[in-house]
Amino acid sequence: MWTSLGSIPSPSKSYLDLGIVELRAYGLMIALGVLAAVWFSQKRWKQYGEDPEDISNIAIWAVPAGLIGSRIYHVATDWRSYQGRWEDAIKIWEGGLGIPGGLAAGVIVGVMYARRNDISVPKVLDAMIPSLPLAQAIGRWGNWFNQELFGRPTDLPWGLEIESTHRPEKYSEISTFHPTFLYESLWNIALVLMLVAVDRKNYLKPGHLIGLWIFGYGIGRLWIEALRIDQASLIFGLRVNIWISALAIIAGGIVWIKGLKPIRDKI
Repeated sequence: MWTSLGSIPSPSKSYLDLGIVELRAYGLMIALGVLAAVWFSQKRWKQYGEDPEDISNIAIWAVPAGLIGSRIYHVATDWRSYQGRWEDAIKIWEGGLGIPGGLAAGVIVGVMYARRNDISVPKVLDAMIPSLPLAQAIGRWGNWFNQELFGRPTDLPWGLEIESTHRPEKYSEISTFHPTFLYESLWNIALVLMLVAVDRKNYLKPGHLIGLWIFGYGIGRLWIEALRIDQASLIFGLRVNIWISALAIIAGGIVWIKGLKPIRDKI
């Protein structure tokens, strides 16, 4: 029998009962993440000397695009689990958002809006990019409420307690697992701090902060994805998201290096 020196309990319910309505915790955390991202972007955009209302207008288009893109990505990379029940593909409240797809769709639509409305794309990207890992850091707590996307078994003091009904069959006798939602949340908070610091020091050319974000996000997803044990589509024995994370790291690294200013400019 697996024993643990300590553990993090999981919520007994995945929703908040408000009497006349049940509020899904997963959706609530996603919404809180979006609100935090818009607020943080507005604050940074104002510091740039621009109108915060620009961010609200971008968000009206980018947020829905991001939700649609994230769901499409999730279903496309895990389509086998929906065979015979394709009607569940639209049940976003039950979990299942592919962050890479959502971020890509949201950024693309946001850039399109900025160009059509004479907003500096490099400038607005630099203002908004640090808000994306902030949204992820908050939104990932929805996985905690759903008791999903946890990692391998562990007896570490911060092991996450998972109820038997949520465990894979071969781990039915094990109760604590790596809290990958927490790992990713903390990783993204660190990424926010790094992005803000790099932007403040003006280490990168305008519009190139996105490369550093992709690079940092890719590294985080690479090691966190390797810990997960939930069912996923595989390519050559590796999870699809590991391949995508690796590609994102390579692409992000190239963008990052091209965006670095010569060291002599900092002397």
